[in-house]
Amino acid sequence: MTAAVMTKPRDLESYLAGRWVRGAGKGATLLNAATGAPVARIDSSGVDFAAALAYGRETVGPKLRRLSFHERAAMLKALGQKLMELKEEFYALSLATGATRADGWIDIEGGIGTLLSYASKARRELPNTRVLTDGEVEPLSKDNSFSAQHILTPLEGVAIHINAFNFPVWGMLEKVAPTLIAGVPTIVKPASQTAYLTELVVRRIVESGILPEGAIQLIAGSVGDLLDHVTGQDVVTFTGSAWTGRKLRGHPAVVENSVRFTMEADSLNAAILGPDAGPGTPEFDLFVKEVAREMTVKAGQKCTAIRRAIAPRDFADALVTALGERLAKVPVGDPAQESVRMGPLASLDQRQEVRDRIRELAAEAEIVAGDPDRVAIVSGDAERGAFLNPVLLYSAAPLRANAIHDVEAFGPVATVMAYDDLGEAIALARRGKGSLVASLFTDDKAVAEETVLGLAPFHGRVLIGNRLSAKSSTGHGSPLPALVHGGPGRAGGGEEMGGMRGVKHYLQRTAVQGTPRLLAAVTGRWLEGADTQADGVHPFRKPLAELRIGDQLVTATREVTLDDIEHFANFTGDIFYAHMDEAAAKANPFFDGRVAHGYLIVSFAAGLFVDPAPGPVLANYGVDNLRFLTPVYPGDVLGVRLTCKEINPRSGAEHGEVRWDCRVTKQDGALVAQYDVLTMVAKTWPPTA
Repeated sequence: MTAAVMTKPRDLESYLAGRWVRGAGKGATLLNAATGAPVARIDSSGVDFAAALAYGRETVGPKLRRLSFHERAAMLKALGQKLMELKEEFYALSLATGATRADGWIDIEGGIGTLLSYASKARRELPNTRVLTDGEVEPLSKDNSFSAQHILTPLEGVAIHINAFNFPVWGMLEKVAPTLIAGVPTIVKPASQTAYLTELVVRRIVESGILPEGAIQLIAGSVGDLLDHVTGQDVVTFTGSAWTGRKLRGHPAVVENSVRFTMEADSLNAAILGPDAGPGTPEFDLFVKEVAREMTVKAGQKCTAIRRAIAPRDFADALVTALGERLAKVPVGDPAQESVRMGPLASLDQRQEVRDRIRELAAEAEIVAGDPDRVAIVSGDAERGAFLNPVLLYSAAPLRANAIHDVEAFGPVATVMAYDDLGEAIALARRGKGSLVASLFTDDKAVAEETVLGLAPFHGRVLIGNRLSAKSSTGHGSPLPALVHGGPGRAGGGEEMGGMRGVKHYLQRTAVQGTPRLLAAVTGRWLEGADTQADGVHPFRKPLAELRIGDQLVTATREVTLDDIEHFANFTGDIFYAHMDEAAAKANPFFDGRVAHGYLIVSFAAGLFVDPAPGPVLANYGVDNLRFLTPVYPGDVLGVRLTCKEINPRSGAEHGEVRWDCRVTKQDGALVAQYDVLTMVAKTWPPTA
């Protein structure tokens, strides 16, 4: 017996209600996937889960909600940077899960990178407030005395994240990031097989002191009666098998309280080789590389892995040969060895599960590469390690088969399926009954259009691979923070990440109706009909410390002349006929003659409202929602009303963003143009030393 096998496993602990606790029972022993040596013991029996939920709702939630979106984002940034400093400790323990260094990079640095990405996107895309407005104001009366605004506010419960074994770090952090940005505390429940790595990361998070205590709680072991205590303010997310997910979603308390439930289930993802992508083309070579990579990264234990490789019948033999040759060269063994490119499955039980599923697939497809019952490794323990070499199957008549579209072997296993036309390829992909991702390898525009539109209703993400994107593409199996991760049907019907869309899963959308004055007080955003004030000081002379929502300037006026229009046309080169040809302009059904350029109107408006001297307004960085509503003719007189609409101070910076409502009218009161002006404004003026 090796020394590694004799190593005493450590007892994992749960972190609940602000303290680390051990289960009351003996628990289960978790083994090193490559050597069979004991790594840890896990147990959560006797833990008070109701108290953990109450602690999150009553103690932690209020602390998080007192912070703004930017303040919560700053915490995530600091946490991500801290975890990146500790990554080598995580890599070392990750080897026990069967992950190679490259596999660990996806899990560890991919997870930390997701934290950092959410921190950055939240500060760029969300205001520095505690409430979000959703959509435009809905006027409900002609006199602006009654309006409505949708708002988004944090749920006042706890987000329970139940994760799969294959990504013990990324699986946690990709859910935690949008949850904490939203201001909702979390309870993380990792799958037992690899929970020791999740526990280590949570320990380091707690020790950092960056988050409010209890913002992340951890269950090491079974969830026990946790779901018995959920309420309508809680959220449950699940990643794993569809069977387990359906069981959790049907829990009486989840159903009774209409608890938000998001499921991301393993799916039979497909990759399609286009009819134009035969042997010798870059797309064929890319397809072979991608399918082999998805079969071997994390030993095929990815919810996004390619399970079905759909190829034109004429190319099928060449594809099987190319894949078989490539897979045969993959060194399988102990991931601690640098030469190894594929490690073991997570456990011996998992390997037996995959072998059982391969037998079901082999009942209607032929094994053409690999032997599920023979282990060939370059290092590690063939008896104690959960090794399985890649297995490739082939189906010549996939439309008449069932198991290959219903049974998933969650390991280094894929089935090549032959198709006769593009419609058949799309039909085969859709036989998966809903998947997380599908990919198409083609350089043909018509093929791309037909296939993507055929796949989209059945998939959460579709990747198009070809020669031009080969170097920059993130690949079939890589969920990205900015893109939605999830899918319909068998894939669970849920959605995660997707940038700020993911944050909104933990916010409640509410329609608020009332007088604009009070709506503005609720949202912190001025709207038409709300209070305004003009104290004689130009709003552009006010730093953020003095500026108030509703500060307003009504400008002097300026007449637009024919000379102005012609000068602008000649100066800019915009000599569109409506500005230069009276007869042609009159023939246009929208005009009564030559009209001023829209951008001339915007320029004149700026000339009317800008205060020219140096001051707290540092820069104009954009214009939003610009609309031209009424034509302006020579002789029309323009005026501007500029109102401070929204103030967004930047955390940790000496400036903030201010959004101004700008309305340009002419002498008869007609609204000519409407838009938001975006400026950078100093917090104090003159600037502090």
